[in-house]
Amino acid sequence: MKKLTLLILSVLLSAGLSAAEITLKINKKYLNFPISNAQDRKKMEFNPDGHDTWSVVVRLAPEHADYWVFYDVSHLMGKNLKISFDGDEKALKQIYQADEIKDQESLYQEQNRPQFHFSTKRGWINDPNGLVYYDGEYHLFYQHNPMEREWENMHWGHAVSKDLLHWEELPTALYPDKLGTMFSGSAIIDYKNTAGYNKGGKPAMIAFYTAASADRQVQCMAYSLDNGRTWTKYDKNPLIDSKEKWNSQDTRDPKVFYHDPSQHWVMVLNERDGHSIYTSGNLKDWTYQSHVSGFWECPELFELAVDGDQNNKKWVMYGATGTYMIGSFDGKKFTPEAGKYFYNAGHLYAAQTYSNIPDEDGRRIQIGWGRIPQGDMPFNGMMMLPTELTLRNTKDGPRLFSVPIKETEKLFSKVGSWKNLTAAKANELLRQYSDKDKLRIKTKIKLSHATDAGFNLYAQRMISYDINSNMLNGMFYSPQDPTSMELSADIYIDRTSIEVFFDNGIYSSYLDRKPDKNNTEGYHFWGNNIEILELEVYDVKGIW
Repeated sequence: MKKLTLLILSVLLSAGLSAAEITLKINKKYLNFPISNAQDRKKMEFNPDGHDTWSVVVRLAPEHADYWVFYDVSHLMGKNLKISFDGDEKALKQIYQADEIKDQESLYQEQNRPQFHFSTKRGWINDPNGLVYYDGEYHLFYQHNPMEREWENMHWGHAVSKDLLHWEELPTALYPDKLGTMFSGSAIIDYKNTAGYNKGGKPAMIAFYTAASADRQVQCMAYSLDNGRTWTKYDKNPLIDSKEKWNSQDTRDPKVFYHDPSQHWVMVLNERDGHSIYTSGNLKDWTYQSHVSGFWECPELFELAVDGDQNNKKWVMYGATGTYMIGSFDGKKFTPEAGKYFYNAGHLYAAQTYSNIPDEDGRRIQIGWGRIPQGDMPFNGMMMLPTELTLRNTKDGPRLFSVPIKETEKLFSKVGSWKNLTAAKANELLRQYSDKDKLRIKTKIKLSHATDAGFNLYAQRMISYDINSNMLNGMFYSPQDPTSMELSADIYIDRTSIEVFFDNGIYSSYLDRKPDKNNTEGYHFWGNNIEILELEVYDVKGIW
């Protein structure tokens, strides 16, 4: 009886406790939040007048802040916003409104800020989402935790660009809701008004995304009529709830596109052990069609001409990890014909391609998340260089190639060019560039007597090629000429990242830049009697 009485008393006391609250009349553009790594995450709920409530968990600092993050609340201007917090009321009172983000003066000048890759102003980013071109703008939505530099609280961040290089970061596009946090997805332009949202001749931009809760991951949609600046979620979400079908919570990352021959929409969806195909005539009602096992997360399915021949096309399916299959697609089923193959390895993940690229352009443009830690910064993660994907015939049949898009060339200016050098001479010439925080280097090496050779930056191996066992940067690699001792590489070095495109893009390697602090060599070719057939060095313009 005593235990029962204590239990009842505990419940009554708990019920009487309430979260700390503040109510703000929004009259400034930003809310600034102090974050402390020493604090445990506590729930924070936002309840704005006339808008849906959403919540996050956050390490809010009651006193000393390790760094600051922000929300752009310009869409709530003039409205009351109630914020409740399950933690220290003193921490809640540290939040303040301003027309500038805290530490604005250091923005893009931070020590580890990537200089020619996209990174968000504050917080964490991972997968690119909703890559779509419309009305002169490339849209980059992305997985975003605006409240910390670690993964959590998934929103859709948003940035736009005219050239895929220089980005304008916009306010958050999608916030968590009662169905869950906003996981990855895609976006299309509904020119035919199949979903019924077009207005006054304006086609809707429609986003498809996963809402992730503790119990399940369901597929949803939202639409925008102002070029992605504001969004309205479909009032009958979710579109697909397939947990019971697969007995799995891993049902996420919808990729949607229109299949002209079939005159219907296609959704490729990661489910359990691979990619499922769904079809729809109105973007709201979806029918399961088929499944391909062997992929994980962030599905892609698209058609490419082999060597540019429009009469010889193949479909490519891939997942988040850099492997792909080549095959055919009839609008309902993908039939693998070759693969799986690697086309990249390392720290690139969850790469996605753009929809609605104009026909006169015709490129298949990809952006991937760089799983590159930024250290003790108020931001974390980055996007790697946008690349163009092509299918080209090789000695082993068609293969996927990836090279930086042509627009990147305007960032680089050649400052040195040499041919037929010894490794020692090349290392001497490169010494003057060793401390550059950003650089591009193109080279072709001939291994000669060596079976193992490479190229380092302060002892970090950017190229490590063992031609005896056919291993290149940790992956099996067979050159087009099986007896060739030559290898070409195009290397892009930023403050925290290294991207290496081998032999015109047939294979690429993504590294986080972590030189040995005790090494003094700088750039260093190594290997037994190797020859540097070509060497070019380029200065890099920053994008900020």
